[in-house]
Amino acid sequence: MNLYPLGLRLDGRRVLVVGGGAVATRRVPALLDAGADVLVVSPELTPALHGLVTAGRLGWRQRRFQPGDLDGAWLVQVAVDDPAAAAEVSAAAEPRRVFCVRADDRTEATAWTPAVTRHGPVTVAVLGGGDPQRAVRVRDAIDQRLADGTIPVAGTVGTAPATAGPGPTGRVVLVGAGPGDPELITVKGRRMLAEADVVVADRLVPGLLLDELPARVELVDAAKIPYGPAAAQEEINRILVDRARAGSVVVRLKGGDPYVFGRGGEELLACVEAGVPVSVVPGVSSSVAAPAAAGIPVTHRGVAHEFTVVSGHLPPGHQLSLVDWPALARLRGTLVVLMGLKNLPAIAETLLANGRGADTPAAVVQEATTGAQRALTSTLGAVAGEAAAAGLRPPAVVVVGDVVGTLDRTD
Repeated sequence: MNLYPLGLRLDGRRVLVVGGGAVATRRVPALLDAGADVLVVSPELTPALHGLVTAGRLGWRQRRFQPGDLDGAWLVQVAVDDPAAAAEVSAAAEPRRVFCVRADDRTEATAWTPAVTRHGPVTVAVLGGGDPQRAVRVRDAIDQRLADGTIPVAGTVGTAPATAGPGPTGRVVLVGAGPGDPELITVKGRRMLAEADVVVADRLVPGLLLDELPARVELVDAAKIPYGPAAAQEEINRILVDRARAGSVVVRLKGGDPYVFGRGGEELLACVEAGVPVSVVPGVSSSVAAPAAAGIPVTHRGVAHEFTVVSGHLPPGHQLSLVDWPALARLRGTLVVLMGLKNLPAIAETLLANGRGADTPAAVVQEATTGAQRALTSTLGAVAGEAAAAGLRPPAVVVVGDVVGTLDRTD
């Protein structure tokens, strides 16, 4: 069977979906993402589809299909497993010249849905000659090569930048690299790395991500910029702006998430002020990933319904600290402290002095999600001394609260 592949622009155009079960649940999100005006006809809906109806994102006629449902439709997707009901839709669609996709019998359809992968502006659709599994295998192989950069998509424009002046052709992307495991960078973050001409990397960025960069990519190690933290940040800002103005795609690769104690906001503002297009790719923050990797949920039903993340790089009482440690001591939820290992004795002492119990469970997780991960479980009264005795070192995340040990299982 010879097919003519075609990309459909469905924005604002009616697409009818007949059926409200699992197949429809899989098909509808892509139609909505394409901007289609989706109408579902079915006596019942899955909870996911019902939620979309409640949110006003699609229409629903709560009954069986009627031929008049096709009026105004550009495409119909039949998502029922009843051959007779599906054939009724096909028969009504044919004289109306509405292309019909059928989940029950591809040979009776007038259109097929391909296996699809999307990487920013690039969409790859694979038809397997009537074999869906073949199409998925080919799609997955292409998807992997797009993700790791062996099929380059450099020169594309990704998502719309936060600011788009007419002059520069380059741009800056702030990318969160995740907590340490190179596989925890997002798919979009990895794609941005594959498109980069320049990468400005923090010291906490997974080294394997940098090892994968092509030789053509200029790598700037932000940890080696001299002159102290404030001057170094100004130099980083200058590098981002200058390289982008020169026409390069610049990725600012930061450990964790760019905005969680990462000064990503300062870098974005510097780009905006300079008129350089800039966008942000969020990353997995160690504030939740490190506890999770050590078997600690930051919230748990019946134990903690809130968690607070603070920086511990300045000790309690420091004139520049913005953390209200006495107020944190009175909270009942989980406290997560980043960059606080050096000041852990003072932090624990302050929390104890302001009412947090000495027997409150506490933990320290070092180099979470990497091969060097170590975790220590203790109590607030003893954690500082035990962490020092164990030789734990930064980067480490401190967790204080009853969630520590919640998932422990005993025989």
